[in-house]
Amino acid sequence: MHEYRMEHLFSYNAGLRPPEVIAPLPEGARATFHITGGTIRGRRLNGRLQAAGADWFLLRRDGVGQLDVRATLESDDGALIYASYPGLADFGEDGYERFLRGELPKTVKLRTTPTLRTAHPDYQWLHRLLCVGVGEADLEKLEVSYDVYAVR
Repeated sequence: MHEYRMEHLFSYNAGLRPPEVIAPLPEGARATFHITGGTIRGRRLNGRLQAAGADWFLLRRDGVGQLDVRATLESDDGALIYASYPGLADFGEDGYERFLRGELPKTVKLRTTPTLRTAHPDYQWLHRLLCVGVGEADLEKLEVSYDVYAVR
């Protein structure tokens, strides 16, 4: 077995606008969740999530949601960091049908693999990371929260 460890990089929370839903489609249901902003807290990275970007979400007919998030982080010292991440959100086997009826769960667990990119010289270390995000969406409050880890 290969050794590894998970290093906590930062946590963040973000607000979302109500989704733009396009459904039903042959591949499932599309919902775009636009980001309204948020905060970032961590040992090496603190700042805010800009009110730009979105999750171009696809809820498949099997109830598994595919995340496609792109956002801009801004560190407290002014570095702009592009974040993109795919991920999964399991709404349950009947989640697609419930979604079409407007019956959303209060919360959904989120699992992602963020990629972080920046031109700022102080944050070039971000390019060397493989990250994992563990989070949750509160669909009543339209908020998400994540803990982001580097796999070492």
